[in-house]
Amino acid sequence: MMQENKKNMSMTLDTAAIRAAANHVDDGAVTIGYQANREAIIALLNGALATELVCVLRYKRHFYTVTGQQNGSVKAEFLLHANEEQAHADLLAERIVQLNGLPDFNPATLNDRSHAQYNDSEDVQAMVKANLIAERIAIESYRQMIAMIGDTDPTTKQLLIGIMAMEEEHADDMRDLLA
Repeated sequence: MMQENKKNMSMTLDTAAIRAAANHVDDGAVTIGYQANREAIIALLNGALATELVCVLRYKRHFYTVTGQQNGSVKAEFLLHANEEQAHADLLAERIVQLNGLPDFNPATLNDRSHAQYNDSEDVQAMVKANLIAERIAIESYRQMIAMIGDTDPTTKQLLIGIMAMEEEHADDMRDLLA
């Protein structure tokens, strides 16, 4: 019984300390218990943001330039992916702001900061292949970011895991479209 009480006491939160630390309202969502290197996480997220924005642009270009009745389903898939990549970019930008950072939307440096590349192919199969390669790059980039973050920032880690799962779906979709 005595040992059980010791376990229960060690599981008690220091509510007074939590309340006192919460008064640092300028830090927003970043509390005193945040364990990650915030600046490094913001830099990682800005790289991912650039990647997602380049992917939006690539998919949009492919959507608007793919032709032929036989390519209607490919065209629709490109548009769907463009919209989902935009949603990923929005989530990343929101997280950067939550961490008291500034999302970098600078178009002058976007392509250089992106992990994936822009592609202006005119052949449908070349478009599909370029998108598959970009999705594979995104998957590996997210996997490495998740490993780097570890358990130091569970919110960002979960965000990246969710985005990575969608990128894996995108890669499967593009693979299925290869002739």
